[in-house]
This record gives sequence, C-alpha cells and structure tokens, in this order.
Amino acid sequence: MQKIIVTGGCGYIGSHTTVALQNAGYNVVIFDNLANSRIDTLDRIAEITGTRPDFEHVDCTDTNAIQNAFAKNSDAIGVIHFAALKAVGESVQKPIEYYKNNLISLLNILEQMSAFDIKNIVFSSSATVYGTPDTLPVTEQTPLQPATSPYGQTKVMAETIIRDAVAANSNLRAVLLRYFNPIGAHPSGKIGELPNGVPNNLMPYITQVAAGIREKLNIFGNDYETRDGFCIRDYIDVNDLADAHVAAMRYMEQMQNGTAIFNLGTGRGLSVMELVNAFEHATGVKIKYEITSRRPGDVPAIWACADLAKEKLGWVAKTDLSDTMKSAWRWQQNISEK
Repeated sequence: MQKIIVTGGCGYIGSHTTVALQNAGYNVVIFDNLANSRIDTLDRIAEITGTRPDFEHVDCTDTNAIQNAFAKNSDAIGVIHFAALKAVGESVQKPIEYYKNNLISLLNILEQMSAFDIKNIVFSSSATVYGTPDTLPVTEQTPLQPATSPYGQTKVMAETIIRDAVAANSNLRAVLLRYFNPIGAHPSGKIGELPNGVPNNLMPYITQVAAGIREKLNIFGNDYETRDGFCIRDYIDVNDLADAHVAAMRYMEQMQNGTAIFNLGTGRGLSVMELVNAFEHATGVKIKYEITSRRPGDVPAIWACADLAKEKLGWVAKTDLSDTMKSAWRWQQNISEK
C-alpha cells in the first residue's frame, strides 16, 4: 500500500483529504502540530474509513523534528502539504508570523523530500494568487496580480519556491492546486471545519450563528461593484476538493517531471448574501446578520474556470449546494451537542 504524508492532516481540508486517500487505498501518515486542529480527528477519520491514520505530532517549522518525522516515513511516495496559517484578515495583522510559518514549513518539507528521495508533492495553493483579476472567470493562464494580503503573498512565494525546486531536481514532480472557497463537511457529520476561537471563514461563522454560539454574522461590505453589492466567491464542497487531491496523486504517477497547476472551483460565483440565503433555504434556519465596513485584503469578486482539472485530472465539482449546506449544519449540530 503506497504511503502519503499529509501535513496539516488533522485540519479541515486535510482531514477530508485523508478520508479520500484512505478510501482510495493509500496509507496515510499525518504530520500536524494541532495548532488549529484536534487529535480526536484521527478517531473520527477511523469511524468513517475503518482505519486510523498514522500520526506524527510535529511542527513543520521545526527543522530537527521534521527531519526525524521524515526519517521514520522515508518509504512515502509523496507529500500533500496543507500545514499553514490561512486567514486573510489575520495575515494583514500578523504578516511576519505568516511569512515565517508558511515559508519555513515549505522549505523544510522540500529539503527533507530531497534528502529522502520522495518525488511527489501536491501543494495547497489558493485563488488569492490571482489578486484582483482583470477578467473573470480566472484560468491557470490568468496573469497573477499582486496579492491583496500577506497570506496570499505566501502562496505566490510558495509556488515560486516549488517551481524553482522542481526545475533544479529532475526527480521532483509537483502539482499546485489553487483552491477557491472550501465549505461544507463530510456527509456523515463526523468531520468538518472547527476553527479555534472566532471563525475567520464565512461558513463556520454562519453555522455558529445558526447554533446560537455567535449572536450575528458580520458581513464585510455591501458596496462592492458586484450584482448585489456583496463580495462574490466560488464556494466548493470540501469533499469534492478532497477528491481532487487523490486525482492529483494519480496524475503525478504519469508525469515525467515538472510542475502542473490546476484551479479547483465550481465555475460559478456566489455572493456572501446568496450563500446566506442558500443556507437558510436548505436548513430552514434564519441567520441574523449585520453589514459592517469592508475587510482589508478582500477581493470584490473571483471565481474559477476549472476546465483544465476536468481535462487532465478527470475531476469536476459535483456536490449540490443544498447538500453542502446541510452537511455543514449537520456537523455544527453534532459538535454543539458534545
């Protein structure tokens, strides 16, 4: 059974991807420092798949610790690298922390991959690399604009680092996956998005308001030049996103070398208010909200053209939005009961 190292595998996207990998027959070892995740996620993954993934409690910025972790898992065929700080707004307030964490972790991973001759890396990139695009939807050939936040800039820099590393090492292959906005939870309700403290992402904030944990949702700005004045994003079900990582690992088995880049989105944009309305319609729960001022770092509108992922990976986003809303609410209700 082929082994995959998943950094940040106890986190939101990492846990769903671990489920998808195990269901596809891979052996997964998770590297995670549990800074924004929980150890019981391993048990939840086991409940879904029947297999508890191996686990290394390690911080990817700790050079010695990550070297030891790789030494114990040198038989891995590849790495899926999720581990990173990820909040756009927070990155504006803490830029040094974001650059230090997100780039040192990647450099350590690439160094150890080279040391132990691990040839494949799938990198968790982001639509933030497109900045404020001139045309929509964005394709992989859309020129990159200056990132609007330090978080986005770390993704731009990370992509450059990976491309340079691949160019210098004919044995290394990379797939860069540019995510749009992951939402939802596993249909079982056993894993989902569970941020520490106040959520930075929209969907868990909505579900926490629905559950009475938060008084109201703050919507940042209604004066954008969009169809209803609210920011527009491409919201993709996290299970569809997870499946794309399995497809990427299989795609790399046919790659000779080099770097491939794919957008992962639905191909349609929804405004913040449209997402709120979709949640209310799917669940029957009303969301109290207040419109506040714009948030630094937010792009007015962006959504994906994901045709290349369909062509090369055989992947498309397929989950109905209503099902995504219901899964997010099911997860919130499960964790609120505990």
